[in-house]
Amino acid sequence: MSVNLLSQGLELLVYGMGTVVVFLTLLVFATRLMSLFIQRFFPEAPSAAPRRSARPSQSPQTPSPELLAAIASAVHQHRQRGLVASASDSYQRKTHV
Repeated sequence: MSVNLLSQGLELLVYGMGTVVVFLTLLVFATRLMSLFIQRFFPEAPSAAPRRSARPSQSPQTPSPELLAAIASAVHQHRQRGLVASASDSYQRKTHV
């Protein structure tokens, strides 16, 4: 009886795995077919070439001079107020409460 039960389990395993493989294969083909259908009957509109501006623009990585001045001013004010503390100062404040 144990051998019969084992063979039934293996048979169920093969049928189950086979069903999953067949379903996934059909799903891949159906997705490809739908993709081809959409590309054929609903093509993307050609994109226009990007226009170049008359003046050269700064790259997004380069901050503007106004931003740099604001950052420098904020750092200067922060340091003037004495808010910069070393790690040992903050540790001493926490332990001597």
